[in-house]
Amino acid sequence: MWDAEPISKPLAVPPVRDAVQPLFDRVHGWITTVDHKRLGILYIVYALFFLVIGGIEASIMRLQLIRPHNDFVSPQVFNRMFTMHGTTMIFFVAMPVMFGFINYAIPLMIGARDMAFPRLNAWGFWMTAFGGIILYFSFLGGSGLYGAGSTPDVGWFAYAPLTSPSFSVGHSTDYWIIGLLISGFGSIATAINILTTIFCLRCPGMTLGKMPLFAWMNMVTAGLVVLALGPLTAAQLMLLIDRYLGGHFFDTQAGGSAIIWMHFFWVFGHPEVYVLVMPAFAFVSEIIPVFSRKAIFGYPIMVGATISIGFISMSVWAHHMFTVGMTSYGNAFFVASTMAIAVPTGIKIFNWLGTMWGGKLIFKTPMLFCVAFLFQFLIAGLTGVMLSVAPFNWQLGGSYFVVAHFHYVIVGGILFALFGAFYYWFPKMSGRMYNEKLGKLHFWVFLIGFHLTFDFMHIPGILGMPRRIYTYEPGRGWDTWNLIITIGVLFQAVGILIFVYNLVSSYFKGKLAGDDPWDAWTLEWSTSSPPPDYNFATIPVVRSRRPLWDLKHPEDPDWKYE
Repeated sequence: MWDAEPISKPLAVPPVRDAVQPLFDRVHGWITTVDHKRLGILYIVYALFFLVIGGIEASIMRLQLIRPHNDFVSPQVFNRMFTMHGTTMIFFVAMPVMFGFINYAIPLMIGARDMAFPRLNAWGFWMTAFGGIILYFSFLGGSGLYGAGSTPDVGWFAYAPLTSPSFSVGHSTDYWIIGLLISGFGSIATAINILTTIFCLRCPGMTLGKMPLFAWMNMVTAGLVVLALGPLTAAQLMLLIDRYLGGHFFDTQAGGSAIIWMHFFWVFGHPEVYVLVMPAFAFVSEIIPVFSRKAIFGYPIMVGATISIGFISMSVWAHHMFTVGMTSYGNAFFVASTMAIAVPTGIKIFNWLGTMWGGKLIFKTPMLFCVAFLFQFLIAGLTGVMLSVAPFNWQLGGSYFVVAHFHYVIVGGILFALFGAFYYWFPKMSGRMYNEKLGKLHFWVFLIGFHLTFDFMHIPGILGMPRRIYTYEPGRGWDTWNLIITIGVLFQAVGILIFVYNLVSSYFKGKLAGDDPWDAWTLEWSTSSPPPDYNFATIPVVRSRRPLWDLKHPEDPDWKYE
């Protein structure tokens, strides 16, 4: 009787493992990938995630400063938002997103199948990602956001003696140091990989003189990363020794020097500006010619200016330190070097304008962002030259005028060029076109917000509003300006939301892009969208600076660059 058939059989339900296995395999594939394209996208998604976090931190600070005597957050929380915003935007947004585009585009542009060291490439990304995660674990290291906590509160520059155990109790500064150390190792590894790839893996016929400007500029970027991150890494190790082993490198009471920390930090900090700006220059140098239907004006001069910026940028760091009391000779040297770096930068602006002059301009969304970049980066450069004058810097170096200046560089210059790059290469990465109307709406909303915020931020700076303050007294002439500045931040937040929605919806619903939607001429547009794992079925052979144009228009001699 025990062998009798059951009255009814249970329904055949597939095992849970069979249902989730495809998703598991897909996630596992992304985590273990060594494909430069996937790693580039991982860098970009990682940076976009932290862009949202950094934007929230900035919004909290601006809401606190919207009116005098505001108590939206406590002074401690304000200091933590200030520290985390600056650190996040530089180390976990700007650098990773630039590395993402470089990783994705460089092998395709130079006709290679991958980066020179694929596993090192993956290691570099995961070290960078782990550094950001370690830093934000500091929120869990104590009593959290609103208590004593372990969240760093020493500023993104971490000046001594604020980082000493006396003023930074607990492990907040340790999280900051270790997070940046780990991400720094990843950045150096990626930079070495970029240099090796560009020097060793160019396709047949692609001499240095025929290499895209994108590759030239990012080659200089990678060189600056290798040179600039070393001093910062050394300084962070010395700071750990100070905090736990009694090293006294930066302890003035024991014979150390707080000024030495400033030198170490800014030896990294100002070349870092060009680490971020050079890829922005590279984006603009590829987008403007395509949407002007005209080759870049003055290719050799652009290359020369790029190399000049790389060299000079290593000798301008102490213009951040005019207010600390250096010698007159030191001030004079850094005034001269800071003014000198404006020359090759200005040359580039004339090259881009010369490219547009007489061209058949097409104002798609990528081009709109690049045109705004030209105007805004020019203003940023002019205020930078103003601040290079030591007496002027002495008056305004600690004011919101400087905050307006460097946000004009980072947001008005770098971020606008970055948005242009997103829209330009999105069809190649996803295989689909973005929504042009939403792209232009994003441009105009963000442009209005940017100028409301950072144009008017110069004014309270000139009126004496100091940097790094939690609140202020009414009646000093700053009230209305801070209200306008904060309203501009809200416009920018709306623009970012439109941008993210456009990318996500277009990825799923956008129309198919095809291999070459822009009728461009660099090699990445000669392969499918998105490209296959191996990039090219046959390694291309290059005979000019615009190889794809040669294939599409062999009869047009004006595009030859032998």
